[in-house]
Amino acid sequence: MKEFLVELVTTVPEGTDPAEAERRNAAEAVRAAELARAGHLVRLWRPVGELRSVGLWRAADEAELYEKVLGTLPLWPWMTPKVTSVHSHPNDPTGTGAAV
Repeated sequence: MKEFLVELVTTVPEGTDPAEAERRNAAEAVRAAELARAGHLVRLWRPVGELRSVGLWRAADEAELYEKVLGTLPLWPWMTPKVTSVHSHPNDPTGTGAAV
């Protein structure tokens, strides 16, 4: 599997029923847990004081990442993604880096 650094900014459309936003947020937590168990969502952070998330995700390729992983998130229609494909650095302190 390839790894991707993904930044997601979620913007709830004006006029959205608050109950709908709450329902999607609850469903988002459930789906994120499923994706983590499946090995797609590795880590997820929220920068302090910001309403965006940054995560390390895995998928076979970018098409799968968009179609079968991120695209299945309940908040996806409201998200603006920035995806960067990454690979291990030779100096990675975990010792998993490989020279490319």
